Amino acid sequence: MDIKHLRYFLAVAEAPSISAAAQAIGVAQPSLSQHLHRMEEELSVKLVERSARGTHLTDEGRVLLEHARGICSSLDRCVEDMRERGGTVRGRVVFGMPPSCSMIMSVPLAETVWHETPEIRLRAVEAMSGYLENWLLDGTVDIGFLYNLRKNGNLRGTHVLDEELFFFSAPDAWPLDTPPGTPVPLRALEKLDLVLPSNGLRDQIEAYCKQQDVRLNVVLEMDAMTQIKELVARGSGYTIFAPVAAQDFVRRGDLLRAPIIEPRMTRPVYLVKSPARVMTRACRVVESTTLEVARELVRRGLWEGTLR
Repeated sequence: MDIKHLRYFLAVAEAPSISAAAQAIGVAQPSLSQHLHRMEEELSVKLVERSARGTHLTDEGRVLLEHARGICSSLDRCVEDMRERGGTVRGRVVFGMPPSCSMIMSVPLAETVWHETPEIRLRAVEAMSGYLENWLLDGTVDIGFLYNLRKNGNLRGTHVLDEELFFFSAPDAWPLDTPPGTPVPLRALEKLDLVLPSNGLRDQIEAYCKQQDVRLNVVLEMDAMTQIKELVARGSGYTIFAPVAAQDFVRRGDLLRAPIIEPRMTRPVYLVKSPARVMTRACRVVESTTLEVARELVRRGLWEGTLR
């Protein structure tokens, strides 16, 4: 079995029938059927079931499909990387960002890549951290930001900065006896109605609470950052975010922020490469550019945090 057989199998797996697959790749149907039969004989398993309604993969076929996609993708990336060397850096890079990182990083990163390496085609994908972790593991994205690497030992990343977490309230709904915007002890949040996501940020908040034996009153969970900010701005609860996630609402005067103390709460930001993808020259350039842009944003105070 060689790479040609795997590509033929991918065509069969992605088409509704053998004839449709043969037409898609420009191969005669009898020839494609013969290649498939040889693969099944070599592997001693049935890969495809045929019926009047078309074809579908067996369990063994689905396992081979996963391997075939990875092998063919790696080979394509290898060829692309070899062709790039010694010439202009070009290629496609898929970059995954959580919503808060995207707010501060996506535009300056896209502009920098576009102006400095115009042959690189950067695709920025925004999603919650849980999705991004899976996409990095399966190679859907080449590179991305994550807040927590402790859950998965297969991912390695560069620790870029630490963000401090803040308490957010509507300006006219400050809930404490202290002056609005002054530091808030974590224990003072126990009696407040909080709106929090159920993602990695929530896990980090709960970890701090467990250390301090604090029990937060989470009245609503919502994995939609903009909607959480809207609710809090309307006075329908309070929340905890990194400053970059709510700087648009704070700038407009719709939200008031305050540092959390006793303890001070921070979260790390990592730049992570997919272990399932061959890192092309274009990916390495985007990785380097990302670190430069992120560090410059922190130095200028636009991305609040402490560089590592």
